[in-house]
Amino acid sequence: MTKNEDYEPKIIAFLCNWCSYAGADLAGVSRYQYASNVRIIRVPCSGRINPLFIIKALQEGADGVLVSGCHPGDCHYISGNLVARRKFALLKNYLAFIGIEPERVHFSWVSASEGNRFASLIDDVVASVKRLKPIKKLEKKEYTTVHA
Repeated sequence: MTKNEDYEPKIIAFLCNWCSYAGADLAGVSRYQYASNVRIIRVPCSGRINPLFIIKALQEGADGVLVSGCHPGDCHYISGNLVARRKFALLKNYLAFIGIEPERVHFSWVSASEGNRFASLIDDVVASVKRLKPIKKLEKKEYTTVHA
């Protein structure tokens, strides 16, 4: 076995309380099988996720991040999921700019009744991130000032 075959990525999933987290709960109650290397963080709404949370997760050792919210038109906070979609479109451009593969960050819609879809989504995200090499830790570089 090579090193990449052993590689299991660490995924952080930020899930909306009302839909995506409920979909994850349904997947568990229904005993759908999905990858176990995902750590879930429940948030009130996907629109409340600061893009810096995603960068911090990658900096602290996560190999990939999933953000999932309610389907468009079903947000309990009216437009939070649409706000999230705009934020993460910009974030993906920023990640590419700073040298991180945008494919490490995934955004999806999962409703409370889609437990099977949630399980499938997790497997897809893990497989996608697994195809990438393990992320190198993002570190602040120390610069010295040259005095003339």
